[in-house]
Amino acid sequence: MSDTKKNARELVLSFIQALNEEDFEAARDCIDDDMSFVGVLGTRNGAESYIQDMERIKLKYDIKKVFVDGNDVCLWYDIQMSGVEVLTSGWYHVADGKILSLKVVFDPRPVLEQPPRK
Repeated sequence: MSDTKKNARELVLSFIQALNEEDFEAARDCIDDDMSFVGVLGTRNGAESYIQDMERIKLKYDIKKVFVDGNDVCLWYDIQMSGVEVLTSGWYHVADGKILSLKVVFDPRPVLEQPPRK
């Protein structure tokens, strides 16, 4: 495995581990200040905005598969979201040793169909 693939893979997996452990400082260290997030339910620009969301929602990731292509890492994982398990794919782009962008896709219907929390 090339150093680029190994480093991008290790960085993304370290990021996910930090989020799972709710170590948001370590997670923040993995992402670029100008990181962009594009997801099914919204977008975020900037690392601070993204980490604030992660601190609030505290997602837990159960990784099923990792694919690496140069500085791009794609993960398939189950996430607990609004009380339901959602199969999700995240495409992480790494530049200069930091995650620069993340695009996430999943079927939002199980999440949107949940009754409002009281």
